[in-house]
Amino acid sequence: MVASTVIVLGAALAGAAVALGAFGAHGLEARLSERALAIWQTGVQYQFVHALGILLVAALWERVHPGWGLAAVIAMTLGVLLFSGSLYALALGAPRWLGAVAPIGGTLFIVSWIMLAIAAIFRPGA
Repeated sequence: MVASTVIVLGAALAGAAVALGAFGAHGLEARLSERALAIWQTGVQYQFVHALGILLVAALWERVHPGWGLAAVIAMTLGVLLFSGSLYALALGAPRWLGAVAPIGGTLFIVSWIMLAIAAIFRPGA
């Protein structure tokens, strides 16, 4: 049950990353500066990588500690919301102070990968 929910979450974030990437390339190209488009694309890139990370956790679900695996998924998801979300907002003209949110999301990304390593170390039957 949890693994299938994690698959849905990862797939939804990956699909959204593709849509946001296409929107940035085609819908925003004439409206945003080159710098703003680069910021947008960085958000898309990190969202897509971590959507795949969430799918990786789902694929490994039977081989990792479920509590740590779920914690990694939650951290990746929050990382996407905070890191990528703040970059999308900045690219669209949000106040610059919102840029202070991105490092929190980036830290969550780092922590999520550490949690996945811990999930593998403390896997069931280890």
